[in-house]
Amino acid sequence: MKFSKADLNVLAKTIYGEGRGELYKFGLASLIAIANVVVNRKNKNFAKTVLDVCLAPHQFSCWNPRDINHRELKNITEENVIFKICIEVAENVLSEKWPDLTDGCDHYHERSVKPFWAAYFEPKRIFGSHCFYELRKKN
Repeated sequence: MKFSKADLNVLAKTIYGEGRGELYKFGLASLIAIANVVVNRKNKNFAKTVLDVCLAPHQFSCWNPRDINHRELKNITEENVIFKICIEVAENVLSEKWPDLTDGCDHYHERSVKPFWAAYFEPKRIFGSHCFYELRKKN
């Protein structure tokens, strides 16, 4: 997959903002699955670029201005060990070195919340504390 440095950076920040707490509890699979959802959305034409998928309004809570993670994303650097791992995950998923663990999923939520749309679907996969769903088939 073709991607820009901006795509890589925003994907790594999205992984960090959405799933950094998963790493020590559940391992890399949770982080990879978050990246897979972003790539699946791009491939299913939710948006033209990975950057656009990540920054679409109200799609990933870490990018919502009032979310506690939003402030942290603005100042994160590669000196942060977990963020450095998120960059590695983003690179390997974007370059297709690592497989889609979600098998096409394009949505997810943390188990402690239940978005309205999740009432109509069963999770296809569960990694860590996140449930993953495929709501749109590939064109």
